[in-house]
Amino acid sequence: MIGGGIGGLAAGAALRRKGWEVIVLERAPAIEPVGSGLAIAANALKALDVLGVGDRVRSLATAEGRLGLRRADGRWLTHTTEAAADAKYGDSVVIMLRATLMDVLADALGREHVRLGTTVSDVDADKGLVRTSEGDLEADLVVGADGIHSATRAALFPAHPGPVYSGVTAWRGLVPRGGLDVPRSESWGRGLVFGIHLLAGDIVYVYATDVLPAGTVHADEREELLRRFGGWHDPIPALLRAADPARIIRNDVYHHAEPLPAFHRGRVALVGDAAHAMTPNLGQGACQAIEDGVVLAHHASAAASDGGLAAYSAARGERTAKIVQRSWTLCRMSKLRHPLAVGLRDFGVSAAARLSPDLMLRSMDEVLGWRPPAEAAR
Repeated sequence: MIGGGIGGLAAGAALRRKGWEVIVLERAPAIEPVGSGLAIAANALKALDVLGVGDRVRSLATAEGRLGLRRADGRWLTHTTEAAADAKYGDSVVIMLRATLMDVLADALGREHVRLGTTVSDVDADKGLVRTSEGDLEADLVVGADGIHSATRAALFPAHPGPVYSGVTAWRGLVPRGGLDVPRSESWGRGLVFGIHLLAGDIVYVYATDVLPAGTVHADEREELLRRFGGWHDPIPALLRAADPARIIRNDVYHHAEPLPAFHRGRVALVGDAAHAMTPNLGQGACQAIEDGVVLAHHASAAASDGGLAAYSAARGERTAKIVQRSWTLCRMSKLRHPLAVGLRDFGVSAAARLSPDLMLRSMDEVLGWRPPAEAAR
């Protein structure tokens, strides 16, 4: 397993439950998650059930309430409730700290199976040979879980263009609630997005995006956020004023505009961002990485031959390509700046929601209605 992020830990835990001996190679000296919060939706919760940790993750859910899409002035465009999502899919969505999910997955895998501070320099896909700073390893199955700028992916598919810049920069942070009313929502303006989600412990996860040239950095990122969102609906300005500037994370958003031809070659399989990097607009990046791990383990009994990994590629390629494209479509909609285009977008969403009150859930049926392979679930 190359990479100790969510995809690597999930795949490692799933393979161990199928009887594989697993080693996770992580170049960092510690398992240190990048980012603040993330969404674990109904489809990923079903996958986590296969790993035996679904209920532990569900226990971290916050209280029920309304969630949906709003305008910058606070008017709801479309919304639903966690209860409605639970009734439809058997689960809703858990918003949690990335660090907490990493801890859960590391425990499921067994921390003794993680080798920290180990750098991978090369992979031989045909032999299953991994060259590392600690020596060479040979394996029946190598899993590339080394993230969006995956060296493993580049070695397997050197002709693939790799991730491309989406045109937006994202900010993330954790802010004390401080008695504020915090409805779970995402708000859209003219090229701007701001999301707020209450986490366990009265911590609020906030995120924002804006259309900017790649590599744009500001001396004070919180001041930049206040300049952009200080006039938006409550509680956004108060949350930004309460934020610690030193704890605001900013990064450019990249995604795979062109799908990979396969998620494997030889003895090597790819999972997570290494296989299908997507914009965060659907909240499915971590969810799809967890699905990958479960499906890979389901097909891994034949992984020593090309047949097992070909079945994995077939099971995951079409689904993840659709989700990457849907997320990119939402990203493009959120980037609209012209007042007329923004007005038409907001009117369209609001009108569709009035005609079909369950629009928000129905539009996600194909994503959230996923179930693990039957054998894996058993």
